[in-house]
Amino acid sequence: MSNTPLPAPELGEPYLLTPGPLTTAYSVKQAMLKDWGSWDDDFRAMTRNLRSQLLAMIGDSAADYDCVPIQGSGSYAVEAMLGSFVPRDGKVLVLANGAYGLRAAQTLDYLGRAYQLLDKGDYLPPRGDEVAEILANDTAITHVLAIHCETSSGILNPVEEIADATRAAGRKLLIDSMSAFGALPLDPGALHCAAFVSSANKCIEGVPGFGFVIARKDEIEASKGNSHSLSLDVHAQWATMEKTGQWRFTPPTHTVAAFMKALDLHAQEGGVAARGARYTKNRDVMVGGMRDLGFETLLADRWLSPIIVTFFCPADPNFTFQGFYDAMKARGFIIYPGKLTVVDSFRIGVIGQMDEHVMRRVVDAAREALTDMNVSSAAPPVAALEERKKLAA
Repeated sequence: MSNTPLPAPELGEPYLLTPGPLTTAYSVKQAMLKDWGSWDDDFRAMTRNLRSQLLAMIGDSAADYDCVPIQGSGSYAVEAMLGSFVPRDGKVLVLANGAYGLRAAQTLDYLGRAYQLLDKGDYLPPRGDEVAEILANDTAITHVLAIHCETSSGILNPVEEIADATRAAGRKLLIDSMSAFGALPLDPGALHCAAFVSSANKCIEGVPGFGFVIARKDEIEASKGNSHSLSLDVHAQWATMEKTGQWRFTPPTHTVAAFMKALDLHAQEGGVAARGARYTKNRDVMVGGMRDLGFETLLADRWLSPIIVTFFCPADPNFTFQGFYDAMKARGFIIYPGKLTVVDSFRIGVIGQMDEHVMRRVVDAAREALTDMNVSSAAPPVAALEERKKLAA
């Protein structure tokens, strides 16, 4: 990667150190300055290109899969996938180690689909041998749902070994790759994955407004009539797009235009491998600098994702998250609150239009923020470290 820093956000905007929405390129913002007719041939061509370019990112598997954009946030796409591909008499093994696995289980409650929950807490990933044992003991399970990157903790889950266990048991795999696709390799054919979902405003660095389902064509065709929802029916959306080239209901035209520009920038950077390399460098520089200041990561290095990293809050009584947040924002960086149930924490994202030069500025800002707050040590409470050690044992 070039040593030339990426340009700073325009118009004095802060950097968004979040897992999406994230800091976008100025040219992505500019792409939204034109209005598009949702039925117009030019917009239909844009939709065709969007679908084909996303399929091209999965490599040799593309011939067996199709891409179906879904209006709304990423959670809409997750619900569309679950409601469309899990039959009403099906059962899902939900692999959770944070808020998004638990949200998937809550979604299945709403859908009236049966499920079994494997909840690993905040510190650990679900492993293939655990999946194999559960599937061997419950023949009613038809599908396994894995979260590729659990952004509530920043953990990168081992989807390959989960996929191996699922395939060996003859069940179907669904993946929430919301915060990973576009920066981390995902070959659904090699994983024998029935479907996965992601979103416009994550690693491809577009803006919020739609997600997308990439699924085997035979799974899409077989899903007719499964869905609980008019708006979130993947088969109906796919059938309409195949027949007319149009979205069934009003599409987020400006978001799609921005996404097309983001796809161009993704390709110019070097695709998935280059995007993932930049994010990994961002993480390594930022984590190294924060540890030098005394901060501790929630996770061991082997599970740290190149998407977002969770840190324990310092034990120093002068430290408050709100004070730290305000001090970071004043220096041009918006961080993310923690989403853990056991310990106080905060998160720093490393995706978006940022590079290692920006990450060094993040560390400098954190150092200055601690000084402003009269925090003498960034070390976490001893109890938090003991809890991590106990739960990770």
